[in-house]
Parts: sequence; C-alpha cells; structure tokens
Amino acid sequence: MNSKKYIFLVEDDDELRSDLERALQFCGYTTFSFANPEQFLLEFKPLVPAVLITDMRMPKQSGVELQSELIAKGHKIPIIFISGESSDVQIIAALKSGAVDFLLKPFSREALLGAVAKAIELDTIAMKDLIRKTQLSEALKTLSPRERQVFELLAKGYGNKELVDALGISLPTVKEYKSEVMYKLRLRSLAELIALNTALTNA
Repeated sequence: MNSKKYIFLVEDDDELRSDLERALQFCGYTTFSFANPEQFLLEFKPLVPAVLITDMRMPKQSGVELQSELIAKGHKIPIIFISGESSDVQIIAALKSGAVDFLLKPFSREALLGAVAKAIELDTIAMKDLIRKTQLSEALKTLSPRERQVFELLAKGYGNKELVDALGISLPTVKEYKSEVMYKLRLRSLAELIALNTALTNA
C-alpha cells in the first residue's frame, strides 16, 4: 500500500514557497510546488492522500477562484489557504466551499503541520469511503433480481414479517435470502446495510 502523502503548494512568494517546501519535505511529505495557479492547473494530477496549500491573494487568480475551478472540474482535494490579508468575505467563501483551514501570515510551523495532518486524514478517510462504495456497487451486481429486491426492502428497514408480506414467500425463504445478501455484500448487520445504502445513494 502506498504510504506517500502528497502536498501541492501554490505560492507566488519565492522565498516563502521554498521555506514551506523544505519544512514539508523534512516532515516526510512528497511536495510539488508552483509559483502560480496557472502552472498548478496545467501540471496537476490527482493523487491521494493529498492536500493543496495555496495563497489566497495572487496576481492573476485568487485562491477562491482556484478552489472554484477545481470543484468545477470534480477535484475534491482538501485545501488549506494561507494569506497575509484577506477579507471576511473571502474567508467565509473559502470555508463554505469546503476549505479545511485558513492560516493568516505569519503562522507557526506547528499550525501549518497541524492543518496539513488534519487535511491528509480527511482525504485518507474519503479515499477509503470511495473504495468501500465502489466495492459495494460491484457487489450489488452479483445479487440476483430477487436478492436485489430483498436488499432494497432491507435498506428501507423492513423486518422479517414485512418481507414475508411484501414478497409473498415463507419465513425460512426470507431468512435464506437475507443471509445470502449479507454474505455477498460482506455486511455484518442490518444497520451497516442501511448506512452503506444511504451513503451510496447520496454519493
């Protein structure tokens, strides 16, 4: 399993960018740095787990504009904004759009590394969640039409008696179908089935 953790750094201040890059690499992160958003967007390749650290105020494109462009392209990389001065409107817009943190310059190395660790953890969780949803989608394809019907009713919270009434089959047959559904989907409880179905439906 890949143990690398990736940092994309977008900062137009050459000295600060170099300082941040050295600090992050010293802590074991694989770092890609860019002097502007245009260069970053041209060379960006989705990697996980990863975090984008970007200045808020840059000459041609603001951090919020970069964030909006990434969202429009379907990239959900966690973002940490850094800025010497930003308006409340910018900060609120960034956080509403899902920014993990907002650090005002000058910030401590500890504050940055804490924010990065949090963002990496969030991306790791999101990656595992996506893998689990993909596995569930593939597993659902292995169900027979009747098993799929049972699954959908179980996801709605149907109990054994309700399944018997809804499907017009015996209780032993209902239990057999339930057991087969749980086995094929590798689920341990009805609560887990409902939770995963909800997550899949809302993906």
